[in-house]
Amino acid sequence: MRIGVRAGDDQWQALNNQQGKVDCFRLNSDDGMSKDLDAYLLLSDGPEFDFTTTSKPIFINSVNVTLTELNAPINVLRINGWNSFLTRNTWEISGTITDAVLQIFLELGKQLVQVPDVPGFVSARVIAMIINEAYFTLEDKVSTKEEIDIAMKLGTNYPYGPFEWSALIGADKIFALLQKLSLHDKRYSPSKLLKEAATI
Repeated sequence: MRIGVRAGDDQWQALNNQQGKVDCFRLNSDDGMSKDLDAYLLLSDGPEFDFTTTSKPIFINSVNVTLTELNAPINVLRINGWNSFLTRNTWEISGTITDAVLQIFLELGKQLVQVPDVPGFVSARVIAMIINEAYFTLEDKVSTKEEIDIAMKLGTNYPYGPFEWSALIGADKIFALLQKLSLHDKRYSPSKLLKEAATI
């Protein structure tokens, strides 16, 4: 199976450290759809692909924007391509699951969990809120970033502390998700320090 991948360096490295049976080919930012590929994995920003030029599965890294908002065709599916999420054994996915999609996940060596087509999926919402609460704790001068990271890793066995996760994912991405979610639910309102971190 051959998959065309548009990815940043970190994302490309995360994919190539996997144990799947897929041949991944890195696409240049201006590469279009090729007829000899079985699927596309569009993880990084770049020129818009014309989704209508292929019926092959197209997986897009779209944490904040839904398929409905994109008016995407049925062969386009959303995944979370944030740093640290691609190395997980299970990927959340929104969209229409076909036999071709199931085969791709089988060959990638990944399990899929279908989730509703909503901003943030499930795990990104949870992690964004954990990071936001850590920034609120820092605002209240309860502790330092380092101490909060250590406490969360030791107390919950998380792979990263909230500030480490924020740096890995990007505070701008966390802030953008929370800001969008807070339009409908104020409990997602981003902290002032997170907003500052996102604009640095």
